[in-house]
Amino acid sequence: MHVDIVPVGDVPAAVKREASSGLRSVYDCDVTVHDDRPVPNDAYDSNRDQYRAEAFIELASHVGTSGKTIAVTTEDLFYRRRNYVFGLAYLDGNGSVVSTYRLQTTTDGGLATNSNSEVFADRIRKEVIHEIGHTLGLEHCDNKRCVMNFSPTVREVDVKEQYLCGSCSRHVH
Repeated sequence: MHVDIVPVGDVPAAVKREASSGLRSVYDCDVTVHDDRPVPNDAYDSNRDQYRAEAFIELASHVGTSGKTIAVTTEDLFYRRRNYVFGLAYLDGNGSVVSTYRLQTTTDGGLATNSNSEVFADRIRKEVIHEIGHTLGLEHCDNKRCVMNFSPTVREVDVKEQYLCGSCSRHVH
């Protein structure tokens, strides 16, 4: 399998590095990190002061060479009526997106600092692995430790492991 990481906006090198290493560690795949792309003009919703997640998936799908694509951005994303999303993927599709915007917050709502930058790095890896899992046909898992567990808050992201549970792993392999 091959995964194309498409940074959208001004994405720090450390974020690209963590996304790539997470995908390689769990899926043992080839990863290409592309040059940063500008944020799509039509993605911004001024009423919400957020960006439509689908627009980032669409942009990434035109960049990827083959296989799976994941857009990575620092922008705040939403999907339909949800207040925000850490990421979005189309089940059994090729495209996905992860936003680091809300992954930088502490569990009490503050911003993460350098002292917990490893927590931020773990969250990036988990969310990228999670969204690519959806493109491989995985749905949300009931196992709270599995990376495919639904986690709408950073606290729940932190509880998860960075790996697939046995059941999800068998489904992929």
